[in-house]
Amino acid sequence: MESEIKHLIIIVGPSGVGKSATAIELAKQLNGEIINCDSRQVYQGFNIGTDKPSVEHRKNIHHHLLDIVESSKQFTAADFAALAVEAINSIHKKNKIPIVTGGTGLYFKALLDGLFPGPGRDEALRQSLEEEAREKGLESLWTKLKAIDPAYAHKIGKNDRMRIIRSLEVFMLTKKPLSEHFLHTKSNLEDFHIIKIGLKLERKELYQRIEDRVDRMFERGLVQEVQSLLRKGVSESAPPFRALGYKYVLKFLKKEIGLEEAMALTKKDTRHYSKRQMTWFRKMKDVNWFSSHDLTSIIAFAKKGLEE
Repeated sequence: MESEIKHLIIIVGPSGVGKSATAIELAKQLNGEIINCDSRQVYQGFNIGTDKPSVEHRKNIHHHLLDIVESSKQFTAADFAALAVEAINSIHKKNKIPIVTGGTGLYFKALLDGLFPGPGRDEALRQSLEEEAREKGLESLWTKLKAIDPAYAHKIGKNDRMRIIRSLEVFMLTKKPLSEHFLHTKSNLEDFHIIKIGLKLERKELYQRIEDRVDRMFERGLVQEVQSLLRKGVSESAPPFRALGYKYVLKFLKKEIGLEEAMALTKKDTRHYSKRQMTWFRKMKDVNWFSSHDLTSIIAFAKKGLEE
């Protein structure tokens, strides 16, 4: 029989902090299943550069929303939220605990806060915006967005092509900025008791982990993975190739940079990304922060939350 109180555990934190390992341990201890909340791990064939949990690690714990999207498809926060809610409900029907983990802040926002019921894609308008970005540069569009919706423009930054174009598209179709639409969203999880766990490490240790992880990616065959994907016909413009682990390998293969530089730039960008992740997650409400070394306290906290 399904429990009267519906529980959900989420685990957030920056790249390299140990979210996957913590989620797997919690799933073992609490009879849980894991739902991926990483915007690149949803893609098929992109394994090494996204640091996707291995088949071995997934062997005894069911993982959802991994390897579900073809490389040519654009997968949005709205797509994620809809599929994550389905997975959460299916896990509950099995009397198990859903554990959502990953580092994509916008996906968590879509799941926890909901997304506004905005207009669908307008292909002609979107194509016009894409052409403007090519002719005048993406920063030109970002400047337009900053004029109509400064808060959202600064939140997403100058290089987030997909969200800059989508937010301008929404404004042109509705005459209202995206941040105003967000004020009228409704959560899909209002009847859930959500246990929010944040993982952190001292900056020096986190950065060392990031560097070690990038080294492992290249040792495991990241360059060969990219070559294989290209041979299979995956376009360089495919959405997952924008992930940190891939863009400099593409530059290396085109002989624009050397291998050492590709590794160094990947490490640098990942460090910067981890800082942005922490800024985002620290703004989330009701997150309880733990050192990722303190698994005993994390498990105790989760068990206590499940009793409430």
